[in-house]
Amino acid sequence: MARRPTLSPSKITTFLACPAKYRYQYLDSRGRPFMKAKSYFSFGSSLHRALERFHDSSDTGVTTTEELLTAYEESWIDAGYQSAEEMAEAFGEGYEILEQHAQEWVRRKTTAKTLFTERQFSLELEAFRLIGRIDRLDEHEDGRLEIVDYKSGRSKVEEGDVKNDIAMSIYQLLIRRKYPDRPAFATIYALRTGVQASAELSDAEIDQLQSDIQKLGEEILSYTDSYWELRPSPKKICNGCDFLKLCSADPDFDASLIPSVESESTPPTASSEPGPSSIQESLF
Repeated sequence: MARRPTLSPSKITTFLACPAKYRYQYLDSRGRPFMKAKSYFSFGSSLHRALERFHDSSDTGVTTTEELLTAYEESWIDAGYQSAEEMAEAFGEGYEILEQHAQEWVRRKTTAKTLFTERQFSLELEAFRLIGRIDRLDEHEDGRLEIVDYKSGRSKVEEGDVKNDIAMSIYQLLIRRKYPDRPAFATIYALRTGVQASAELSDAEIDQLQSDIQKLGEEILSYTDSYWELRPSPKKICNGCDFLKLCSADPDFDASLIPSVESESTPPTASSEPGPSSIQESLF
């Protein structure tokens, strides 16, 4: 029996940013040799691994600042750095970030209980399974569930950033469907500064989001069935893209039309995609 296709926030945002990138990253094996390790992925993953242990109530070996920093050293990923100096600088920055986080956590004396860390949730939709891995899920004394997402690459965040983030919206959808009798909200935590912001989708917004994701997922899967027909087009995301060489081999692809980094705003990412009310507008 064939496995049901799965879609995640990463897959969805990649497709919205560039269907050709989606093709080479997830479907076409020709893209694999071109995929390079990224230092910022390694940095973020190293922080996430250490924080997973720190906030996991079952991991009694990592409860203090010193133990968190030891866990960080043990979790360090060195892939993607251009030099030993660059890696050392990043390691030191991560050390300071985690030290600050642990001290702030103790100072806040939060009464929330962490239920899960780095846990994958899923929702069966008509044509596919929607999945999402949540950094941390906390339960507050009033019964509300808080979805916490760490961001290692940003210093500030506002409520609108959370409200309009596709990944954060999907996480709320997954949790609300998993625990239908529990109110839930999402929080982005900027690790570099400790700044955080939260937002909560209404019942109507959750329902609309599920409908939009269902339609968008069907559109993505229709491309999956005929991805070889996709024609790449120049866009800002081409700058630094692992698959630019593959797209440039297309006779209709004109690399001279790629917008410069300075000429446009930041391309779509999981933190800058439109919110649930406009997911379809970004595609259709």
